[in-house]
Amino acid sequence: MKNTYTLFLLFLFSLVMKAEVSVSEKNALIKLYTTTNGANWTSKWDLKTPVSSWHGIQLKDDKVVSIQLPNNNLVGVLPLEISDLTNLKTLNLYKNSISGTIPSSIGDMKSLETLNLSFNKLSGTIPESITKINSLKTLVLFMNEFSGIIPSQIGALSNLETLSLYNNELEGQIPTSLYELKNLKALLLNSNKISGTLSPNISNLTSLQQLSLFDNKMNGQVPFDIEKMNNLKEMNISYNQFSGLVSKDMAKLDVLNMTMINEKGLAVALRVKADKNSALASEE
Repeated sequence: MKNTYTLFLLFLFSLVMKAEVSVSEKNALIKLYTTTNGANWTSKWDLKTPVSSWHGIQLKDDKVVSIQLPNNNLVGVLPLEISDLTNLKTLNLYKNSISGTIPSSIGDMKSLETLNLSFNKLSGTIPESITKINSLKTLVLFMNEFSGIIPSQIGALSNLETLSLYNNELEGQIPTSLYELKNLKALLLNSNKISGTLSPNISNLTSLQQLSLFDNKMNGQVPFDIEKMNNLKEMNISYNQFSGLVSKDMAKLDVLNMTMINEKGLAVALRVKADKNSALASEE
């Protein structure tokens, strides 16, 4: 009986020892804790306890695969060491007070599928290295202070399903490569300073269900190719400077019925002929 009990204790001890993550991953987590003022988090970590017991941390096979710390009063910056979490699939730091920039080393996190840094105080440009994370399905960075352009190679994220960058200070044109995202279901770029035209190649986004370009500085003809997008359920491209002809079906699909800003800065709803298949509209 004694030997059995001893073996049982050894078994439990081995399980505890096995459950510890690598030194580099643990150090990366501790660095995140210290650079975001962990002592004042809403739900704090006890660094003396096993990583598996830390709030918002999920392990699999002794590796950190998920960090979920939304609305947890993180105040500070993202450490460079965050990229040492190479097995991480989910990083959700929604609605905190994280400032500074996204480290360019983010591209080393090759296993990442969901990146949600929305509703923070992040600034600077969205690093081009983020386009190297081929596994990424969800990229959510809305309600920050990002400036500059959308990364030109965004189309390399072939598995991307959600791209949500609204309410930032992004400018420039929509990158050509973006129209290659065949799996994209939601494209939310509203309330930025994006300019240029909307390419007819928008129809290449065959999986797209939600399109929001509202409140930008885009211009030119609204491409009729939008009518080819059979999966599109919701669209808002109003409060831009689009002009020219639109069909009744496209106008009906738009939440604000193609209300644009004219050269005088006034909101003008495009008139559309009643005929279902008509592509005629006026700006009177």
